[in-house]
Amino acid sequence: MQALHTAATGMAAQELNVQVISNNIANLRTTGYKKQTAAFQDLIYEHIRRVGAQASDQGTILPIGIDIGGGVKTVGTPRSMTQGTLSQTGNDLDLAITGEGFFKIQMPDGTYQYTRDGTFQMDNQGRIVNAQGNLVQPAITVPQNASGLTVNAQGQVSVTLPGSTTSTIIGQIGLTRFINKAGLQPVGNNLFTDTPSSGPPQDGVANAEGYGSLTQGSLEQANVDVVSEMSDLIAAQRAYEMNAKVVSAADQMLQTTSAMFR
Repeated sequence: MQALHTAATGMAAQELNVQVISNNIANLRTTGYKKQTAAFQDLIYEHIRRVGAQASDQGTILPIGIDIGGGVKTVGTPRSMTQGTLSQTGNDLDLAITGEGFFKIQMPDGTYQYTRDGTFQMDNQGRIVNAQGNLVQPAITVPQNASGLTVNAQGQVSVTLPGSTTSTIIGQIGLTRFINKAGLQPVGNNLFTDTPSSGPPQDGVANAEGYGSLTQGSLEQANVDVVSEMSDLIAAQRAYEMNAKVVSAADQMLQTTSAMFR
């Protein structure tokens, strides 16, 4: 019976939906995390009577047809890139982006990855790095014994050098944007890589046209709405239960049919 297979595809789809929702909830407190949703499409149809076909020798046309659907399939888990709320931390090297752009990170193999997580530190050479010790681009080294580190909205990093009473700009933290930021590939550790779908990276600076601004001493929180996620979770559970009932009903119908022809 086709209904068994159709309902099974529905159960599999909702199982994946629950997995996506659970990952959103698990990352509720992950800095810079962007929520995902599951997107579905109906499967190919069996056309028993095609709409618009000739219904008689007199040339009458069928106004409706008989189309039996094959179920549902997952076509993607698109990521929402909406702005998350900012949370103040007071740490000099915590940076939050408001608006467009990603921080550019150089990996050990020389490639680049991108993140909205501005939880930065200094390594043993005074270089500004992310939580995994990879260099923030463009690379900036804070001189030894410097004090009063500040990062303005444009990403300019300034410090007060020993023997000086005025601040000195020592570098500029850049931002990178993409034509289709939802096309970035997540790789873990709050990092993304560019893909043919995202388009090539476009490097720039904060507060320039098309780029967001930076806020020092703050971090961008996940854009996950826990109330919405819980509502979606309940809806996915109900949909799974309904598909399971269809499987049970189809099985009972098959048993009844088999008993009739014994």
